[in-house]
Amino acid sequence: MMDAARLLTTTGLKLGEKPSVISAIVKYHLTEGARQVIDDAMDIHGGRGICMGPSNYLARGYQQIPIAITVEGANILTRSLIIFGQGAMRCHPNLLHEINAAAKHEDGTGAEFDGHLMDHLGYASVNAARAFVFGLSSGTLAKSPAGRGPVTRYYRDFGRYSAAFAFLSDVTLLILGGALKRKEKLSGRFADVLSYLYLGTAVLKHFENANRTPEDLPLVQWSCQFCLYNIQAALDGILRNFPIRFLSVFLRWVVFPVGRRHRYPDDKLGHQVAQILLFPSDARDRLTTGIYLSEDPDDILGCLEDALRKVIMAEPIRRRLRKSGQEIPPRMSYDTWLRELERAGMITPPERETLEHAHAATSKVIAVDDFEPEDPGTQKFAGKVS
Repeated sequence: MMDAARLLTTTGLKLGEKPSVISAIVKYHLTEGARQVIDDAMDIHGGRGICMGPSNYLARGYQQIPIAITVEGANILTRSLIIFGQGAMRCHPNLLHEINAAAKHEDGTGAEFDGHLMDHLGYASVNAARAFVFGLSSGTLAKSPAGRGPVTRYYRDFGRYSAAFAFLSDVTLLILGGALKRKEKLSGRFADVLSYLYLGTAVLKHFENANRTPEDLPLVQWSCQFCLYNIQAALDGILRNFPIRFLSVFLRWVVFPVGRRHRYPDDKLGHQVAQILLFPSDARDRLTTGIYLSEDPDDILGCLEDALRKVIMAEPIRRRLRKSGQEIPPRMSYDTWLRELERAGMITPPERETLEHAHAATSKVIAVDDFEPEDPGTQKFAGKVS
């Protein structure tokens, strides 16, 4: 999802566009996504991630994430004020024209303003009808440019929520006007809807650009379901906190005529996504395009890829030993155990070497940096040597 958004946005920049709202969406969500990624990586690496040293490739990234979150435009302000608060005026097809027309016709002749106002009312009415009809059919009646296929329903669902977002935005701007900027939680939820509509669209576009590669389908499904679930949650939050309670009942009837149907991606789909990451494949390579990778066992990152390759080669042998009940005895080294198995005819010499190489590579990957203690006679205190 992050990679798709990056590629789509930078393509627009390369074509000469200046998408200020989209840039804010990508800045906010990709830096927040990076924070989640680095947090998950720290959980997996454990002590290796927190003990500083030459083989720790996570700690500096972990330290520097707040720079992207706060220094380069505070994310809390980007979400609460910029994405929707500033984007609503610029991106709306009628609002800016209405304001300009109102400023022009101070002499009382407001024919141009009236024309834009009628266009606005028609636009809002059409979106209300589309949102209700699409919602009533659970998106089935929405159009899909993909024809029939595994992602058709996602196009329709995003089309449905796009209409709901446009309608709800118009009603909220009509009720609150400029006061919407001061209601930052409400503005933030609108920003979430707009953001996840864009991120989901980017995923579908990325899938099309890759010629709908079947191996990428679990990634597309997980990302789209994740976006749709968050859109639904944000719309529900807007309606539950709408300032006019009786109007929120009507709005909910239009936006969710059959209730909330989208769910967070389930564990089965999550497992399929994890499998893409756990084994070398074209899908995995596409995810890491442009990232520095090496299989050199002496490289700080290459040892990971080296260990992955060797562990995969050793896994069938390990599985066979487990099924036969072979386990390393207490207080016996791993190498000694393997030689005992070789002497007993349980494994061949090449298999023993494969297991040894996998074990050594794994030990290197999980090892934590340690250092010889300093000479007590040269202990450093507050920058001075005693």
